[in-house]
Amino acid sequence: MIVVRGRVLVVGDSIRLVLKAKSADVDVVYMQKPSQFDPALIAHCRQLVLVDYQHVPSATAMAAALHRIAPIARIVTQTEAAQLVAGHLTDALGIPGTSERTARLLHDKSAMRALLNEQDIGSVPYAVNPTRERLREFVMSHGAAIVKPTTGSGSLGVRRIESVDDVDEVWAWCQSFELGEFQVEKLLTGPELSVESFSQSGRHTIIAVTAKDTDGGTVELGHVIPAPLPEAQLVRIREATVRLLDAVGLEDGPSHTEIILTADGPRVVESHTRRGGDRINDLVKMVYGVDMEEATYRLVGHGAPLDGHLHPPRGAAAIRFLTAAPGVVTSVTGLEAARAVDGVVEASVSVDAGSVVPELRWSDDRCGHVIVRADDADTAVRLARTAAGHISINTEPGTDCPGPDAGAQDTLSSVLRPYDEVFDPFHVAPTAP
Repeated sequence: MIVVRGRVLVVGDSIRLVLKAKSADVDVVYMQKPSQFDPALIAHCRQLVLVDYQHVPSATAMAAALHRIAPIARIVTQTEAAQLVAGHLTDALGIPGTSERTARLLHDKSAMRALLNEQDIGSVPYAVNPTRERLREFVMSHGAAIVKPTTGSGSLGVRRIESVDDVDEVWAWCQSFELGEFQVEKLLTGPELSVESFSQSGRHTIIAVTAKDTDGGTVELGHVIPAPLPEAQLVRIREATVRLLDAVGLEDGPSHTEIILTADGPRVVESHTRRGGDRINDLVKMVYGVDMEEATYRLVGHGAPLDGHLHPPRGAAAIRFLTAAPGVVTSVTGLEAARAVDGVVEASVSVDAGSVVPELRWSDDRCGHVIVRADDADTAVRLARTAAGHISINTEPGTDCPGPDAGAQDTLSSVLRPYDEVFDPFHVAPTAP
């Protein structure tokens, strides 16, 4: 079948992402879950399909029908929940793009870890679905560890085990949270980083290395680009990323690879067949000039994805996320003071009086952010912390949490329910959508 350039199937993305197709002059065919659909998209799409794209049989049948009507050149998604389905649909339609195998290797952390260890790309001890006894033995053998779902994102369901004394508590939490399939890995220590890259025909361009800040926890609270590291360390980080992307067979599009720079060298934590979240794409554009979301559309539309867009770094950019004590928000102060700090590009709070702030479990539990530009990374981080420090989100303990699950024990599925999302749609019973 002859593929017509300029027609893309966008799965699950927001209106902000769909609007970027205009820069590449492509036609958008849009597939979204009814529960997540924004009617404002109607004016910006050639065709619209409302279907639960995580119900794989329905999504496959619908994509095939759309492809018969007019050939689709490529499938585009920056939504983590759609990555596996997008790979499956790419294979089903027989079009260029990320295959289901590649998407699976990067989405499934146990599959990725097995491949990396097999090819000696920074081996890390791990075990999948250990019993309580096996978990205890693992910690006794390898020391501090991290427990995580084998599929997932945003740090949801991630817990640290500092010593054998923590095993029983973490095991009990895994059961009560209904974590499902999970793995334990040796805890990696060192600077936390991510590598933002873009691939074309199997050639990988490393655009930026991002330094992360978790304040010692598991949820990311800040990023800065470029990472303030010596060039020799950056070279090793880039090399490890390229080896990973070659190993999984990534051909085209953006990728976001999280790495910890240990005393033994770079170790991959996870990777994704999409650009990084947490507004990293905006930081990359500020510093390097390239918008990886727009570049993805240019794989199909007019203009080379990176040529004429990517330039050497110009200064630095940082983001700092806001958090609050769990409870009901009573007031938010200091936003204008934060915006007045030198270099602040954006300051935003996502809660207001009456909002309920949960315990910090994953990225979506953060309460806002500030973004700063500066001449160098250290200054950008300092100014972002200063601006964030002006904002106070005051809460008081409360049990009047709205919703049918008020007062119930959180589980993985209950946290994901408002997003109408599952981690792995291929492991869900094939019921009608």
